[in-house]
Amino acid sequence: MYKLALLFTLLTISTVYAQIGNRQSVAVILDTDIGPDYDDVGAMAVLHALADRGEVRPLAVISSNKNELVVPSIDVINTWFGRAELPTGAPKGAGPGYGASQKWPEMLVEKYPHKIKNTSDAPDAVETYRKILASQPDRSVTIVTIGFLTNLKNLLESEPDKISPLPGAELVKRKVKELVSMAGAFPEGREYNVLTDSVASEKVFANWPTQIILSGFEIGKQIKTGAKVIVNERLDSPVKDVYALAMPKSKEDADGRMSWDQTAVLVAVRGAQPYFGMKRGKIIVEGGSNKWQDDSMGPHAYLTEAMPISQITALIEGLMMWEGKR
Repeated sequence: MYKLALLFTLLTISTVYAQIGNRQSVAVILDTDIGPDYDDVGAMAVLHALADRGEVRPLAVISSNKNELVVPSIDVINTWFGRAELPTGAPKGAGPGYGASQKWPEMLVEKYPHKIKNTSDAPDAVETYRKILASQPDRSVTIVTIGFLTNLKNLLESEPDKISPLPGAELVKRKVKELVSMAGAFPEGREYNVLTDSVASEKVFANWPTQIILSGFEIGKQIKTGAKVIVNERLDSPVKDVYALAMPKSKEDADGRMSWDQTAVLVAVRGAQPYFGMKRGKIIVEGGSNKWQDDSMGPHAYLTEAMPISQITALIEGLMMWEGKR
């Protein structure tokens, strides 16, 4: 029975790869709070693995978190995967600044090479966004947020400058294809990324001028990854080190860490199908909570279950174990 299940999983994954084989690579900006949770590390591994496969062209990895170890952690992972040159940035005004209780960022910056020593040394996130968006073809960029909406609020409110004569909202409308966010709980709930900077969340989801796809709390909650990563004796990577350090410190992670952020990256690059279905409508944020309005022509959509959890778990965990082309 086990062999049959494994064969079915491998066949499904092979079919998926065949379906994506002729797609053009997706230009992506990843916006992460990489610190309070460590599924961001898994999500960055997925991004780099898909980039090495030619499926995505990373344009930047930007921090939505002002904690001083966040951008250094981003730099560690980008450097390990051979993309130390990727632009970054961080909020310069008011914004969240949370660290990791398991102290894995401290471990990363001590063990692995990186050039950026503090998050405050990084450029202004809005400046990085505006430079990148202004240089890209119209409607070509996918933005993926797996953290707070702080930077996107600031981007929407940005004024014309020497980088672009367009105000932020117009620049986004012209250059961005879609926004994919790990945010919210559906059809209603109270989720960490939305709650932490609830003012930004409310403004972004009410005013963002392109399609938004939302991977809700209930999706990633079921997809537990990391157990196979930490027992993989051939793997030697910062991703493995983070999961090996953090997983044993929480009873709820005994079978793997919930994989909220990896789902958003996967969908941003490959699309929702065949992994997930989508429910179209509109997200409404009030006081840090969200509710949903069904609308078949709505500007937003949230993911629903489609592929069996075991199969999507195996797919994501396999990408997390990518060793790179360093």
